[in-house]
Amino acid sequence: MANTNPTWKQSLDDGVAIPAMPLVLIDDATWSRQYQRTLLHYYVDSGAGGIAAGVHTTQFAIREPKHNLYKPVLEFVSQTLDELAPDNFVRVAGICGKTQQATSEAQTAANAGYHAGLLSLTAMKDEAEDAIVAHVREVASIIPVFGFYLQPTIGGCLLPYSFWQKFCLIENITAIKVAPFNRYHTWDVVRAVMESGREDIALYTGNDDNIINDLLTPFTYQGQTRYIVGGLLGQWAVWTKAAVEMLNAIKSARKHEKLPIDWLSKNMALTDANAILFDAAHDFHGCIPGLLEVLRRQGLVPTNRCLDPNEILSPGQAQEIDRIYQAYPDLTDDAFVRKNLPKWLPN
Repeated sequence: MANTNPTWKQSLDDGVAIPAMPLVLIDDATWSRQYQRTLLHYYVDSGAGGIAAGVHTTQFAIREPKHNLYKPVLEFVSQTLDELAPDNFVRVAGICGKTQQATSEAQTAANAGYHAGLLSLTAMKDEAEDAIVAHVREVASIIPVFGFYLQPTIGGCLLPYSFWQKFCLIENITAIKVAPFNRYHTWDVVRAVMESGREDIALYTGNDDNIINDLLTPFTYQGQTRYIVGGLLGQWAVWTKAAVEMLNAIKSARKHEKLPIDWLSKNMALTDANAILFDAAHDFHGCIPGLLEVLRRQGLVPTNRCLDPNEILSPGQAQEIDRIYQAYPDLTDDAFVRKNLPKWLPN
């Protein structure tokens, strides 16, 4: 008999689309709870299986004392999801900083009802491997940890296979977001999970340059096969309905021995779109404004402003967004948004 009341962990292990939620501001650069709710309603109705809040896309500046938004944002999102989302909707909170800050944020997230903490290790990148493992263990004693391999070129740290071996021995690890933008490093994580025998660690893609290929690949090694089952992605913070439909199609395609070759074309199209939205040409400076600009054009948010007034669209980025809209209409979900926007907008 099918489980009529699946848990968040079952959803996570099955593979879902988890948008990395942007913070929504209004024209005076203050946080809008009303429009934040609109965005959350959009994600839930799009069929997303979870939300990540307090992550890079939510803007790290929410932690600065002058804004002091980390706890208020996490609590507001969780309370809104209590109302809008099913019980198995996965709630992930971004956690960063050295151990004192990270454990404090983990406690805040746990108290707010989050299921897991996406643990950034950027602040630990100059520490020895065993010290990083000890840091992870401290956080995991408070909340289930969603590991995160962030590419070193944008602030992450090189985490070799030996680290992931040790990481997989830590209790209360629930998933890993693989986002080094490097196939060698991606395989380090997948292999470590496979060799650990940890069936309870779900693999998620964050490799924005190879999303579809990550999700389609059967990683086979020594008689085992594992899939990267879903994605926790800033890319999926926009055009979310289309992203959910794509993930569902990929999960169906994985059941067959042969794949249509057009999946390779779709992977390149999504990579091209992501390069523009995330502003790869300018070292990702315009990545958050780029996502907000798409949401603004759809009417889901009122502005593309960020807490940092210098965080704006890069020269030519708006025109490039026009281009990818015209080139890849199947990646977008504007018709879905137009149909439902009146229901989602603040009163």
